[in-house]
Amino acid sequence: MVATTTRRGVFPGSFNPPTTAHLAISEAVVVQHHLDVLVWSVSRVALAKEDVQRPRLVDRIAVLEDMAEKLDWLEISVTEAQLLSEIAAGFDVIVMGADKWQQIHDPVFYGDDPSRRDASIAALPTVAIAARPPHGCPADLVLDLPDWVGAVSSTQARTTDPALMAPEAARFDAATGAWTDPAHYEAWLRAEQGD
Repeated sequence: MVATTTRRGVFPGSFNPPTTAHLAISEAVVVQHHLDVLVWSVSRVALAKEDVQRPRLVDRIAVLEDMAEKLDWLEISVTEAQLLSEIAAGFDVIVMGADKWQQIHDPVFYGDDPSRRDASIAALPTVAIAARPPHGCPADLVLDLPDWVGAVSSTQARTTDPALMAPEAARFDAATGAWTDPAHYEAWLRAEQGD
């Protein structure tokens, strides 16, 4: 009997909201890196995004879990970790955008200690990068993706083009205003809490 090894990847992010690009990147990395499982990992307090309070983490995770129910290769995880090297421990592949690739090279995230930065980056498993112009990254790490993917962002989906949201996020937003209508979302929260 031949033992099989499950190949697991991790895609850290805030997914606030999850977009069509997150899905395209995830599908590409699963195929191109022969993954059995891809985990979308959300930090309770994301590095450089510490002030995110709305929508609530519990609501964002519920949307992601709704998505994962429909995709047999997708899992959702919430972590206390912030550094990618900590989040990626034990995985075969880590996925990130080219903007994140540049960010992880900034010593400020490692207490301005370049040696700590270098050790953290060296500890990463295989890296798969979604190109995101104008940010540069090593060509050999770049996923093969349609050009439109690099132009999509969660910020854009929240502020100007809700059609970029993943379907489950769009449905939740339409019902609650979670990303596009703060007043509606606050009213929805009060109703949920019986106020």
